[in-house]
Amino acid sequence: MLLPTYEGTLEDYRLTGDPLIPRAPRGPLTRTAFAAAHVISDPMAERAPWQGRPAIDWDATLRFRQGLWDQGLGLAEAMDTSQRGMGVDWATAQELIERTMAEARAHPMRPRVACGAGTDHKTAAELTSVDAVIAAYRTQMEVIETAGGQVILMATRALPAIGATPDDYARVYDTLISEAAEPVILHWLGEMFDPALAGYWGGTDLAETNGIVLDLIARHAAKIDGIKISLLDQAHEEAFRARLPEGVRLYTGDDFNYAALIEGDGTHHSHALLGIFAAIAPAAAQALEALAREDRETYHVLLAPTVPLSREIFKPPTQFYKAGIALVSWLNGTQDHFVMPGGLQSAREIVHYANVYRLADRARLLARPDLAEGRMRSLLALHGIDG
Repeated sequence: MLLPTYEGTLEDYRLTGDPLIPRAPRGPLTRTAFAAAHVISDPMAERAPWQGRPAIDWDATLRFRQGLWDQGLGLAEAMDTSQRGMGVDWATAQELIERTMAEARAHPMRPRVACGAGTDHKTAAELTSVDAVIAAYRTQMEVIETAGGQVILMATRALPAIGATPDDYARVYDTLISEAAEPVILHWLGEMFDPALAGYWGGTDLAETNGIVLDLIARHAAKIDGIKISLLDQAHEEAFRARLPEGVRLYTGDDFNYAALIEGDGTHHSHALLGIFAAIAPAAAQALEALAREDRETYHVLLAPTVPLSREIFKPPTQFYKAGIALVSWLNGTQDHFVMPGGLQSAREIVHYANVYRLADRARLLARPDLAEGRMRSLLALHGIDG
């Protein structure tokens, strides 16, 4: 097959055809791992893709989640990976949470599911005060807790938009953490994932921001399960996690450096709340199983080849990474089409998709090589590339 390259050439590529076989873990894991999963569209039901609620194929969307649970992974539901704020509205997210929690309760592995609470059911014009932001969060937290999910306090665009001060952030988070029924997961998402989150927490530089967040965690350590950090900065995450109170986890959201961060430095390690884990589930789950039995060689053999794939999927503009996640799902047959809410599949170029195909194959993540090759050929033909 001829695949385009970033050098503007066409390169002949032959699949290795050696996929990992998904399976349940053979023992307990020593890292908590949440895979943040995407939603699968229903193209036959879609009308006016850029307006109104997206059409979701609920059966396929829930089967995808069951496949993650079958491999021993937890689920981070209704997060930015599911296109919250980029094609998926709160009404759809609420239905997703409720459907997912019903499936989780029936699953034999009783998987952990944490769900994103935000403020996206309100418009910016309705979120011009701290009180309004708190009220909006409360609405979504109530839905999650009623459904039986753990709350992730997602970063909201509303606070940077109103120029919130550190005291404002403290008031919002002090209130919400105190009111939560169970320990929550905090969410620190960098502007590379969402430019509207620039300046989050109200600090003027990273050192000041670290202090603000660590003070918040210290005040509520008993009510905080952990914090997800997605800043794509390994050194920062390592330094930050070393300062966390005992019992508060660092959930890495670093889709560039997760292998080293999860392994740890011998004293501290990160857990995982990652969008890439949904695309690399067999490698991730089996690598974590190897790590649990102190087989670090197998851990690296399985996980190291996934890192170039993740770096490609999460390349700038990073917020469009969801397209690569959906592509891998389509190539693997877990969805019948390459259509996304809001038509987001158009956010990446064909050279990117060709590289994702190559790297997924090299990481042993194309579960059905013949199907993947046929589907990649059809995508190439759609872009005028035959061969």
